Amino acid sequence: MNTALLVLEDGRVFHGTPYGAEGETFGEMVFNTGMTGYQETLTDPSYHRQIVAMTAPHIGNTGVNDEDPESRRVWVAGYVVREPSRIVSNWRATRSLDDYLKEQGVVGIAIPGTRALTRHLRERGAMRAGIFTAPSEPVEELVERVRRSPGMEGADLAAEVATTEPYVVPAIGGRRYTVAAVDLGIKGMTPQRMAERGCEVHVLPATATFADIMAVKPDGVFFSNGPGDPATADVSALREVLGAGVPFFGICFGNQLFGRALGLSTYKLRYGHRGVNQPVQDVRTGKVEISAHNHGFAVDAPLDGPFETPFGPAEVSHVNLNDRCVEGLRLLERPAFSVQYHPEAAAGPHDAAYLFDEFCEVMSRAQA
Repeated sequence: MNTALLVLEDGRVFHGTPYGAEGETFGEMVFNTGMTGYQETLTDPSYHRQIVAMTAPHIGNTGVNDEDPESRRVWVAGYVVREPSRIVSNWRATRSLDDYLKEQGVVGIAIPGTRALTRHLRERGAMRAGIFTAPSEPVEELVERVRRSPGMEGADLAAEVATTEPYVVPAIGGRRYTVAAVDLGIKGMTPQRMAERGCEVHVLPATATFADIMAVKPDGVFFSNGPGDPATADVSALREVLGAGVPFFGICFGNQLFGRALGLSTYKLRYGHRGVNQPVQDVRTGKVEISAHNHGFAVDAPLDGPFETPFGPAEVSHVNLNDRCVEGLRLLERPAFSVQYHPEAAAGPHDAAYLFDEFCEVMSRAQA
C-alpha cells in the first residue's frame, strides 16, 4: 500500500497510508477529542483551513448519511485518523466515510501514532502541517513547503465560509421572535434550535451592516461561530447593536467579537479546545456543564469580578475548568451575553441548550 506522510512545520514526520482523496493539502494541525460526531466535525465551517486529527482510535463505524451535515460541504483542509473502520454499520448510512472524503476531495491519512501526534501538539502547540499521499520530494523540502503555507494568526476567513445571500429559517409552531443571525460560519443546527423555540431566523452574510441587521426588525441579534483570527474582524456593526440596546447572543467566534466590541483583546490558545467534553463552570451558579468546543482563540478578560466597558459594566460569566480560559461574557446593564462554546450540540452533550431559552427570555423582557 502507498505510504503517505503527515509533515509538521517543526520537522516532525508521521508515516501512514492514504485515506480519502489522494494528493496534498496544507493547514493548521489541530486535534478533536470527540468520541462521536465526525460528520458534524467535518462539515463545521469553523474548521476551514485546518487539518483535524481525531483522537478516538476508530473512525468511520457509522458511515455517512445525508441528514447530519452541518453545512453545504466538508470544510476541513485535511483529515487524520488512526484506524479507519473496515465496514459501515448503521441503518442511516448511505456511503462510507472514505468514499465521502474522496467525493469531497478531502486529503487524509491513517497513522498508527495519533496519540503521539496529540501529545506533540499539546507540548508544542498547534502548528502548520501538510499531508502528502504520494510524496516525491525529500522530507526537508516538504517541511519547507509547510513552513511557507499560511498560518492562522491574522487569517480573515469568516466571509469565505458564510452565506453570500440572506435566507430565512422559519419558526416551528408559530413565530414568537424575529432573530437576525450574522453568519460567520454558522452550523445548520443553530438556527434549527432557535426555530424550535419560535424564532424566525434571518441568516445574514458575515459582511452585514447595522442597517442590514435592523432592516429585518429583529427582536434579537445572534453572532455565530466561525473560523479565523477574531482580531481581523470588523466589530462596528456589533458595537451599534449593543449601543442600540438590541438583545444580543453570540457563540464561539461571536463571543470573541463580543469581547472585542467591549474593548477586550483576543489571543491564540496554545492548542485550542476542540471536542465534546470540555468542562465549563457558570460563575453565577457554580453549575458545571460538559460542552462542545471548536476554537483556537480566546478573549482576555478579568476573572476577578466586573469590569467597565463602553456599554456599562460586564463580567466573565463562564470559565473553562481545565485552563481557566474565558468561556462566556455578559453585560450587566444591557441585554447582551455570549459563550465560547456550541450550545446547539451537533455533535455533543445537551447541557448548554438552556442558553437558547435564555436568549428567548431576554427577547421577551425587551418586548415587554
